[in-house]
Amino acid sequence: MSVASFLASGCGGTAESSSERKVAASFYPLAYAAQELGGDSVDVVNLTPPGTEPHDLEPAPSDVRELQSADLVLLLGHGFQPQLENAAGSGDTVVDLLDTPGLNRFANGDPHVWLDPVRYELIARRIGDKLGATSSVPRFVTRLESLDRQYRRGLARCARDDIVTSHEAFGYLAQRYRLHQIPITGLSPEAEPSPKDLSRVIGLIRSTHATTVFFETLVSPRIAKAVASDTGARTAVLNPIEGLEPSEAKSGEDYFSLMRSNLASLRAALGCR
Repeated sequence: MSVASFLASGCGGTAESSSERKVAASFYPLAYAAQELGGDSVDVVNLTPPGTEPHDLEPAPSDVRELQSADLVLLLGHGFQPQLENAAGSGDTVVDLLDTPGLNRFANGDPHVWLDPVRYELIARRIGDKLGATSSVPRFVTRLESLDRQYRRGLARCARDDIVTSHEAFGYLAQRYRLHQIPITGLSPEAEPSPKDLSRVIGLIRSTHATTVFFETLVSPRIAKAVASDTGARTAVLNPIEGLEPSEAKSGEDYFSLMRSNLASLRAALGCR
């Protein structure tokens, strides 16, 4: 909320200025881009609270009211948050960002396009266009291009290229930087691997000499730790950045800082120079 609207609210005025657009974003990466691009001209509401796995979000009546009153609704779409998407419906104010031209999405339905800075740039440009915030787009894009260069340089000379992940969330990142993802489970972070799945992953870890099994911040690390224990690998966090932990939000972490933390974790796991 802008300073002007905060003061108006404190003095008994309306909660929002007439020039401020209300944006309801379905989860963190979309809310972050909207706030960075819109600045003081937007009031962005992230419908997925810190510490909540966005796939599991069940919209409360307050969320439905936010959707109905918003000037712009930003969804990833394609069933990523089905109950929220059903509540939002369709119309001129509702944007499904997986429909952004040029994303080149995987046929398996993997939604995690924001983990590739190049694809996230396409989403940011579309959000900026919908907000009429074209003057803010170049700076945000420059930051994403810098992040992409950091990844390219940081992963250019590594002893290994296999990343073992708790679920299949890092395909776009792996494709962009020529890595090979070995997921314990599929696209659903809550799925329980079968004994056959576990045997396959353990065999691949041993044959590729992978040293690290990555787990995520918003999902139980139980399976990842069990696989690591069976293979003598260590565990580390690789963050899919679907949302912030309360501690991350409090300490000022954001998309860029978490992506740089991911890069450091990958470099350590892959023996990069």
